[in-house]
Amino acid sequence: MATIIPLSAIDPQLVEDLLDASFGPERHARTAYRIRAGMDWLEALSFAALDEEEYLVATIQYWPVALTDPQGRAHPMLMVGPVAVAPGRQGEGYGKALMAASLGEIDPSAPLPQVLIGDEDYYGRWDFSPAHTGGWRCPGPYERHRLLARCDNPAILPAEGMLGPWGSASA
Repeated sequence: MATIIPLSAIDPQLVEDLLDASFGPERHARTAYRIRAGMDWLEALSFAALDEEEYLVATIQYWPVALTDPQGRAHPMLMVGPVAVAPGRQGEGYGKALMAASLGEIDPSAPLPQVLIGDEDYYGRWDFSPAHTGGWRCPGPYERHRLLARCDNPAILPAEGMLGPWGSASA
């Protein structure tokens, strides 16, 4: 059974090693890294999963980002990811456990929209969808159908905009 703990309790080098093993050392060139450039991950929403022998097997991080609309207004959001599960341990439920734990920590009285780049087949179970992201842009290459958002009230989502680090549009 997985033990879920705050990511801040894990040695940062172990996290980096897991991310490299999961996504490769070239992962820093991915568009998701550009979207959250210069930001620190949010400790209150970022977790690690340990296996029964207390080895690190999975992590999830959240980042403060914003969608800047054509009028220059920044709409704050939470970027989910990476969700990393050690090779050889995928399919054991660690990613699902981390998603459930982290989404459960979002304040229901003031939830920010959440965004990620991923597969709707997997993330759709938590209501992530590309339905409202068709007019959004990212600072790098991405597959439009993989830009997913989750929001209690999709009417607040701008139809168009550029994703980037929170605060970059207002600086």
